[in-house]
Amino acid sequence: MAASRALPLLALALSLLAVASTVSGHNITQILSDTPDYSSFNSYLSQTKLDDEINSRTTITVLVLNNAAMSSLAGKHPLSVVKNALSLLVLLDYYDPLKLHQLSKGTTLTTTLYQTTGHAPGNLGFVNVTDLKGGKVGFGSAAPGSKLDSSYTKSVKQIPYNISVLEINAPIIAPGILTAPSPSSGGLSNITGLLEKAGCKTFAGLLVSSGVLKTYVSTVEKDLTVFAPSDEAFKAKGVPDLTKLTQAEVVSLLEYHALAEYKPKGSLKTNKDAISTLATNGAGKYDLTTSTSGDEVILHTGVGPSRLADTVVDETPVVIFTVDNVLLPTELFGKSPSPAPAPEPVSAPTPSPAKSPSPVEAPSPTAASPPAPPVDESSPEEAPSDSPTSSEESNAKNAAFHVKAPAALLFTALVAATSLLL
Repeated sequence: MAASRALPLLALALSLLAVASTVSGHNITQILSDTPDYSSFNSYLSQTKLDDEINSRTTITVLVLNNAAMSSLAGKHPLSVVKNALSLLVLLDYYDPLKLHQLSKGTTLTTTLYQTTGHAPGNLGFVNVTDLKGGKVGFGSAAPGSKLDSSYTKSVKQIPYNISVLEINAPIIAPGILTAPSPSSGGLSNITGLLEKAGCKTFAGLLVSSGVLKTYVSTVEKDLTVFAPSDEAFKAKGVPDLTKLTQAEVVSLLEYHALAEYKPKGSLKTNKDAISTLATNGAGKYDLTTSTSGDEVILHTGVGPSRLADTVVDETPVVIFTVDNVLLPTELFGKSPSPAPAPEPVSAPTPSPAKSPSPVEAPSPTAASPPAPPVDESSPEEAPSDSPTSSEESNAKNAAFHVKAPAALLFTALVAATSLLL
């Protein structure tokens, strides 16, 4: 009897274990590191930062190439071109072997990561997936007239409905994807032109007048990430008067808006550590931290936050973003002010004791109320309802609950099931 009662609890425990493993997410580089034959593909995912983008998403399928198949791309094209080609192999839907052979009408067009970059004209960021029967599945560009030049060979790894990794025998080549201009031959040399077109004329003008533009340009051929405040950001309330800064301080401020590394949005979304900027030196940290809210990335300077607004250009190894606030480093402008303390609570006056009733006249039932309960003066002072600290602690507790809940429920179910079995 006890054993039969324990079976449902054991089933629940196993279900929660599956949920906990799914919640923990995935790491594409770790998945592929178990197979040396994917070392080239895995290396290029890291170099192009596509691994961060893949790890930040769910319900995704990665079509991997072994080292032999990667030889047609590796070392033969600029890194930005290879990134586009590999982005076409990241499908924004979940396909396991079973789903590949159960396609509605036997064929479908699916969106890829390449379509989200803005580099894909028309429908070139879509891939045609077709069940060719006999156990064969073909892949090709969605461009009219394109052939199914790539075929499914085997399954590598599935975390159900989170990520599926499948091997194909050849890259999927969309028209023009291998002839895209590289950063050195494209328009990235004209950084100011790109910034002005994106609505960042004030920032572009400061780069030129301060001489910091030369620093940016010298970094383009290596790795460069730029956070460009919009013209509206410089007009916002609270932005310091930059004319009162020294020349050295202006240079530090502008260098603070760039990194000497390539960090596209996917990398910023998965970032956990402080990020050094071009202004970072021995005299001051001048670093940034990041957080996310849904799909948005927030930059934190210690003075105030700024949201990543738009991507002006993302061509490995250079990415330029617009941000909605000027980034103000604490080394120049100090830390953000602490919130004002909550006002002291006002205690209710203690009521005077009721007089004894006259022996001649009986007291009215409502004449003497019981004294008001004492006011807890310590509670409001320790945790005011509008205190930012209280809100942050509450959010932290909620976040901790969501992360730990599967493990806690799993433990409870296992203990209950074990006690019944015993």
